[in-house]
Order: sequence, then C-alpha cells, then structure tokens
Amino acid sequence: MRTRSDSNLLRVFITLALPTVFEQLLSTLLQYVDTAMVGHLGAEATASISLSATYSWFFGSITGAIGMGFLSYVARAIGEKNEYNIKHAMGMALVSATVLGAVLTVITEAIAPFIPVWMGADRAIWRTGTLYYQIVNIPMVLRSCLFMLASVIRATGDSKTPMKINLSVNIMNIGLNYLFIYVLSYGAIGAGIATAISYGIGGMLILIAFAKNPYVTLTKEYLRPEKRVLTEALAIGIPAMMARMISCLGHIVATSFVSAMGTVVFAAHSIAITGEQLFYIPGYGMQAATSTLVGNAVGEKDEAKKWAVSRISLSIIIGVMLVSGTLLFVFAGPVMSLFTHDPGVIEIGTVLLRIVAFTEPLYGAYIVMEGIYIGLGRTKVPMFIELIGHWGIRIVSAYIVINYYGGGIREYWYCMIADNISKALLLAAGLIIIRRSGK
Repeated sequence: MRTRSDSNLLRVFITLALPTVFEQLLSTLLQYVDTAMVGHLGAEATASISLSATYSWFFGSITGAIGMGFLSYVARAIGEKNEYNIKHAMGMALVSATVLGAVLTVITEAIAPFIPVWMGADRAIWRTGTLYYQIVNIPMVLRSCLFMLASVIRATGDSKTPMKINLSVNIMNIGLNYLFIYVLSYGAIGAGIATAISYGIGGMLILIAFAKNPYVTLTKEYLRPEKRVLTEALAIGIPAMMARMISCLGHIVATSFVSAMGTVVFAAHSIAITGEQLFYIPGYGMQAATSTLVGNAVGEKDEAKKWAVSRISLSIIIGVMLVSGTLLFVFAGPVMSLFTHDPGVIEIGTVLLRIVAFTEPLYGAYIVMEGIYIGLGRTKVPMFIELIGHWGIRIVSAYIVINYYGGGIREYWYCMIADNISKALLLAAGLIIIRRSGK
C-alpha cells in the first residue's frame, strides 16, 4: 500500500526528473535531425562522423562520470545540511572540469589522425573522419564544464536550468548545421563546426548559471583544493568513470568488429544505435533524479526514504520502457527512414531495432539502478559488473561468433543484448544484498 510519504516522494521525484527527461527527449529529437541532415549526404558521410562517435562517448563519459561523483557528494551534503562541504564540492567541480577538459583537449587532438585506422575504416573516409573529430574537440574545456557543472546544478534541486541550456545547445546546432552543411556546402565537416560552436556556447552558459547558483561561492577558500572533499567525491566518481571507460573501450573494440563488415552495415548499425536512444532516454532522465534523492536520503540517514526512492524510480522506468519498447518495435522502419534514404541501411537497421526492442524495460532498469548505486556512493559494484558484462559477455562472445562462426551484425546485436540483460540482473542482485545487509 502506498503511504503518504511515498506519495510525497513520488511528487518530488517527478518534479525533479521531468525536466531532465524532457531535456533528454528534445535533445535526442534534435540529434535525430542532426544525424538525418548528415545522413542525407550519403552512407559515406554518416560513416565519417560515426567513426569517432564511440571515442566522443568515451571521453564525454569521463567528465560525465566524475560529474556524477560530485552530484552524489553534493546531494549527500545537502541531506546533511553541511554548507561547508556543499560549497567546497561545487568549487572542486569547477576546478576539476577545467583541468580535465584541458587534459582531454590535448589527448583528443593527438589521437584524431589514428582513429580511422584503428577503426578499420575505408581509406576514402580517413581524412574527413580525422578533421571532423579534431574540430569537434576544440572547445573540450567548455564541453567538460557543460557536462560536469550540469550534474552538480541538478544535485542542488535545479534540473530546469541544465534543461534550458542543453536545449539551447541542440537548437543552435541544428541552425548552424543548416548553415555549414547546406548553405556553405561544407558537408560532414560543416556538422563538426556546428557542433563545436554549439557546445562552446553551451559551456559559457553553464558557467554563468553555475556562478549564479545559491550554493556556489567563487572565492579562493572554496576554489582551493580541499583534500577530504575531493577524495570523497572522487572515491565515488572514479569507479563510475572506470565503469564508463570499460564500457566505452568495449564499444570501441566492438565497433571495429562492425566497421570491418562494410560501410553500409556500419552506417545501419550506427543509425540504429542513434535511433534507439529516443526510446531509452527516460532512464537517463530519471538517473540523475534517482541519484540526487538517494544521496539526500543517505545524508539524512533515512533508510526508509532511500529504498522508497529506489522502488518508485524502478517501478516508473519499467512501466515507461514497456511502452517505449513496444513503440520501437512497431516504428523501427520509420525511425531508420528519418536518418537515411538508403534502402540497404534501412532494411538492416529495422531488423536490429526490432531485435533490441524486447529488452528495453530491463535496459531502463539497468540505467536507473546505476543511479541508485551512485546515490549510495557504491560505484565500485557497477564498475565490476560492467567489466564482467561488457568484456566477459559482449566482447568475448562477439569475437568468437564473428571470427569463428561467420556471424554478422545481427549476431553482434544478440551479444550486446545478452550483456545488457546480464548487467541488469547482477545490479538487481547487488541491491538486494545491500538492502538485506543493512549497509
């Protein structure tokens, strides 16, 4: 039976989660337009951009994961009503975003020429793929600020400001895409210029919003490294970062398997992954809200609230993903047609989306459970589970099936699904153990 306390929590959860879900939804729809604008240039242009997508995800996940570590720490400090820790954590988030962004700028620019070779791409798209990646990563410091500071702003209970800024970024990107791709005829390179400008402006906007946040005090005292605060925040963020790195490195290896299957298959695979995003984004929208409220409950030392938030978030996401999975299966063909007119790409991608549609509820639960672990500050568990699932199941099985049994793109997606299901079940088992142990 739902208690009055549960009803209040549900209202708070929805209030916090809805702006982020809305942000993710509209951002993904606008990314659909972005991908479609490039896709209409042909499979070669799509493949040129898709070559570096996994690397972009890899480096973006580093800043995102560290940001989630600070989110968890800030949420817990707010629950404890510890203003000193809150202000220090916010200051450290800003410093960390700036330093990490500078380091990643050097790394991404240095490896750009090697990515097409590592991915086993056709020589014809090497130059375009390299230049696109170099341009996109020029404003990496501002992109790091956008990802990390948005997380800590959400931890303070303000999910509307990051929503507005991220929507502005995506709308700018579409307008600039039209200018650089079609009006100026820069093609795939034009898409890279548009993305760089949009994220650069987004980073500046998030810095302004961050400075105005009531929990932020930009003085030397709070910008100076505080060892205890930084250590505790990074103790949560680094395992989360390692989990993302494990996943992204796995995607890089797996993408090299797929890129070797030919440009059409690779384009279909890349577009299908992009198309699927719309149908699981409620999970990522709810993840930050779940982490924030669980972190608040940990700071308040309220065990009942901690598990009530977990129960509410999982119930909602499973229900939502049952609906979205059904829609994905039914509209798989039209979704692929949004991005390309190539009949071969559409045919392959439609099959792939219908294969994955049945597992959307479990994948959504997996995403939200990651948020629960982040809120609990126990990010080492998802890190080890990611290692087992992604490398022990997805990569190993895909390598064997493709190289020894002649498997193709469909068989790779079966391996991917097995990975996602196993991780969801292992995360659920871990939460049951944690709750029963009372720790």
